Parts: sequence; C-alpha cells; structure tokens
Amino acid sequence: MRIHLTAAVFSFLSIALSAADRPEENAQASAMYSPKLKGQTTYPTPTTIDPPPNPQPYTDNFLGPELCLEKSYTRSSCNRVFCPPWQRCLEGKCSCKLPYMCPKRGRMGVCGLDGRRYLSYCQVMSLSCLQKRVFMSAFGETCLPRAIRFNSSLVEDRVQVVLPAQGGNPLSVCARRWNMAAANVLCRDLKHPLGAASVGVAVPWESQGVRSRECVEVHCQGYENSLAECNLRPSQNYSLVATATCYTHVRSCASSEFPCVNGKCVSLNATCDGVDDCGDGSDEMCCKDCRSGFFCKPGVCVSHDAVHDNIRDCLDGKDEAPHTPKGRGILSTDDEDDTTVPALSAGSSSPKEAIHMDRVYLESQLHCGIPNTSAVNDEVRQRIKRVIGGTQAKPTQIQWQVAIEERYKIDCAGAFIGGCWVLTAAHCVGINPTYFRVKFSVWTKLNPQDTTDIVPVKRIIIHPRYNISTYENDIALIEMELLPPYKDICVEQNSAISAVCVPWTTQLFSSPHTCSISGWGRTAANRGSNVLLYANVTLIDDCEKFYKDRFKPGMMCAGDLDGHVDTCQGDSGGPLVCQDEMGVSYLWGIVSWGAKCGEPGFPGVYTQVAHYFEWIRYHTGWPAVNIYNS
Repeated sequence: MRIHLTAAVFSFLSIALSAADRPEENAQASAMYSPKLKGQTTYPTPTTIDPPPNPQPYTDNFLGPELCLEKSYTRSSCNRVFCPPWQRCLEGKCSCKLPYMCPKRGRMGVCGLDGRRYLSYCQVMSLSCLQKRVFMSAFGETCLPRAIRFNSSLVEDRVQVVLPAQGGNPLSVCARRWNMAAANVLCRDLKHPLGAASVGVAVPWESQGVRSRECVEVHCQGYENSLAECNLRPSQNYSLVATATCYTHVRSCASSEFPCVNGKCVSLNATCDGVDDCGDGSDEMCCKDCRSGFFCKPGVCVSHDAVHDNIRDCLDGKDEAPHTPKGRGILSTDDEDDTTVPALSAGSSSPKEAIHMDRVYLESQLHCGIPNTSAVNDEVRQRIKRVIGGTQAKPTQIQWQVAIEERYKIDCAGAFIGGCWVLTAAHCVGINPTYFRVKFSVWTKLNPQDTTDIVPVKRIIIHPRYNISTYENDIALIEMELLPPYKDICVEQNSAISAVCVPWTTQLFSSPHTCSISGWGRTAANRGSNVLLYANVTLIDDCEKFYKDRFKPGMMCAGDLDGHVDTCQGDSGGPLVCQDEMGVSYLWGIVSWGAKCGEPGFPGVYTQVAHYFEWIRYHTGWPAVNIYNS
C-alpha cells in the first residue's frame, strides 16, 4: 500500500504502475503529477398572471447556499431525497415505475374511485404518477359501489372529506396536524396546480343544534395527489376544524418571500421547517439548518415525525439511526404519533404502513454494504515492521476487496459490487479479458487462504471517455464468467465475500466524512505490502486548488493534507469506502492518481463512483446497484 507515515499515523495505498506503464527513470519528469497507475391532467390557468418571479439574494440563516438553490431541487431530485416505492431514480429525477414493478409481497388491497380493487398502494400511486390523475378511494379488500367513494371539498374554506368506511357521510378535517403540505394536496386535487395559498382553523359548524364530536385527522407528506392517499385517522379533537384557500394568483415574489421552483411564492420563514409549503418540496431542499423539523444531510429538512418511523428519509439514514433522539412532530399536541394510531379506512392499513412494507421488501432484495462479521478471521496477526504504525486487515475483514491478477501478477485491486460485477480503475485493465482473473478473499498476495476464490473474466468494459493522458473517467467494469455447468452465479456462496453498495448520488457523503482505503500498495519503506492493509482518510473538498486544471469532473480527493495517509503504487483500482449512519458501506471512490505518495498538500485523487451511477446501472442492470431509489 501507499503508506507515508509519522510515528503514529501511516499513509498508504497507491496505484500500481508496471515498468512499461510508468518507468522509474521517468519519475522525475512526472514528479509533480504522478498518476497512481497500473500498467395527464390539464389544469386550468390561474386567474391572474404577473411577471415571472425573480430570484432574490438570500441572507437567511437557514436557507441556502446559493449554489444549491440555483439547481432548482425538488422532492423529485433523487440526488437529495429518496424516491417513493412507485418511482425510481433516473438521471437524477424520480420517474414513474410501471405498476408491475411495485413490490409484490405484503400487498394491501386498495379500492379505486372507479370501483375496482387494486393490488397495492404502490400500484395505485404508480397509475396516478403515470396518468397524472387520482385513482385511490380507500384501503380495502372488498370495494363498495362507486356511489360511495372518497371525496374532498372546500365549503366556505372549511375542509370536508367523504370516507367510504364511514358510509359516505361528510366529515370535517381536524385542525390538529393540518398544515400547508396537506392543503397543497387538497387544492391540487381541486384543480389548482400550485396548491394552497393559506391554511387556518375555524370553529366547527353546528347542524340542527347538534354538533358531531368526530373529525378526521389528515397527515400528508406533500407528494400525494389526493387526501385519500394521505394518512387518515379518526379523532374526537373537534374543538377546531381545518380551513384552506387555494393559490390562484401567480405573481412576482417579494424580497421576504421564497420563489418555489413551481412558481409559487411562500414566506422565507416557511422554508426549512420540515413542511412542504411550496407543494414541490423545493422550500426544504437547500437548507443550512432547520427552523423546525429534522436536518438531513446534504441539507434537507423533514418533519420530526419522520424520525424513527421505520421509513428512512435522510440519504445517510440518520433519521433512523439508533443513536438519533426521537423528535416530536411540529404540529403535535399530545403524545400520539402516526405509528400507534390505526388508520381511518375500510381496512387496517395506511400509506405509511404500505410504504414501510415496500421499503423493507426493496431493501431485502439488496445484499450489499454489510460484511459477514462471523467470517472475520483473527488468525495470523503479526506486525509488519516496514509499515511503521500501519494496520493490517484481518484475513477476511474487507470482504468486497478483490485483487486483479494480470498474467499471474497482482498490481491492481477492485471492489465487488454484486452479481458478476467488479469495479476498478480503467488504467488497471486492457480489452483482452483472457489476461485477467479476479481473486476474492485475498489476504496475502503470495499465498491463498481457505476462502480465496479465483474467477475468470468474461469481458471488460472501459468507460468510453477514459483519457489515458489525463485519467479522466478512470473507471472500468469487469464482468466475471458464470460458474459451470449452466449456473446463474459467478462466485460460490462464501461467508468471506460480500458486495459493497454503489451510491446513486454524489451528495451522499461530503467533507469531512471519514472513510477507509485498503490495498497491497507501497508503504513508507517504498516496498509493496504482501498483506492487505487499511487506513482511514478524510474526504476533501475543493480539490481544484491542489491540482488546478488537472482535476476534472468525476474526480474527488481524500487523504491527509499533511501527507500522512494516502494511496500509492500497487493500490490502483482499489476501494475507498464510506459508511452511512445505518452502518451500510458504499463504494465512494476508486484509487486513481495523485502527486507522488503521501506528498503534503497533494491528497490522493479518486474516481467518484456516484458520478458514474447511470453508466454502471446501464451495463450491470438493476440488481447490482439498487436500494431505495431502485
């Protein structure tokens, strides 16, 4: 490994260069930048149209930064948030799935407005997404006649709903939990595309001198097409009822307002509070902190009700991490929450339950990022004297690490991402697959262990825009041969082999997140290591200031600016792995190049895997790369 050490800290890991690729006699000429290389519904027009809103400079302590706001993120921007189960992430946007692509386990029937029974909430939402109209009436296995179906309305600004489970009688909506996110859903369903202009509360009506004590609590996320798709539940909290007015006037936004991506104006004080006031989520996508609600990296605010609700909302899983304190909902008035109160529907289900079950199923289909700890071997622990202060891995500790063998010599590494696929650096491989083999569970380069598996290579896919001179797009896929005879797997089941997850967004981790690097590259003694070594490195932003125009899109930096920890010759193609709050590991970088090894002020340069997510998915298919955004 490339390890450049002080007395207590080692620097290691680098990219292997064969004598032909990078002759030692040419080292002086390339000293400054030495690559670590080896050899539809139509809505009515709003009533009044003013000039389009003009962006305003922001000095708000919560909203920003400007660079984020300029990208016009919404809840459909899946590099910031998860797509719901009826959508998948395509080129940074949540796109509608076809109904048959929804999870098929744990289905809960849904009755449609057309009187038909649909298989699941996900399928109904998929149809709504594709056709841009409302399909859902209520949960239920047996559907009532079309004459008794869900309906919502505004009567003198008071919100009313008709629920099939209640026999078709109109009920008022409770003031409790009523907010702009729910009002936006209501108004969009009433053909006002920008949602609600305001929300409020009113004293209940008395009918014929008798006041009903029951109302319906409505809790929406904001993406729903109808209140029928929100979480509904009965309540006796009838002291006040919900009101709303719909947004009908498109105008320029004042300096005290935030221009939503969809053209709506909301108060600056309504941004970054965990409530979707805009109706497209854009007021919660670029936040430096949250006025209320829960702050998610990379800068998204969600409701406190999202914390520990069994649905992962933050990209890094912080809202569901065991050490995260449970927050209270910003509009809660008692100790109840949506996870403990039954839904008001024809069945015993709710959208939150349905989404939770779909997420659990989707996650169960992805086996990556969690090593098998029972397979970690402690034997043969010995200090390698030439790595001062260095740390050698346990024999089966880094279970996605593979060695790339070229003509019986190991000069490069790679990472197993599942199925028959390995990711490595483009400069590590050639176009002839017969020259290469993939070696799993390698601890020492010279001696195999009981768990070592050697797999022949079927084909090598080098990124089409890989530049051998600048190391742009330094990434390649290795597809392994299937096991004979006629098996659909490439590696026998082995407790010492696990896949690492592929990240779909470049915003999942950022500086100063700590990640790990591993490999057999040169050490501080300028000699390659026979034993697999690993170390922690810190992600570093603004790498352009170190490498100027040599730093290209798709590259990233990590290491130590003092040069204490780095990669070096022999580590090329190896993994830089980052772990999220839930303990899931992602292949964040591939060892690519750098200025010497452990040179102060010149951190290691890696290929940023998330930048190439669409390319990886195109060649590998969904099973190898999907998670919640599948």
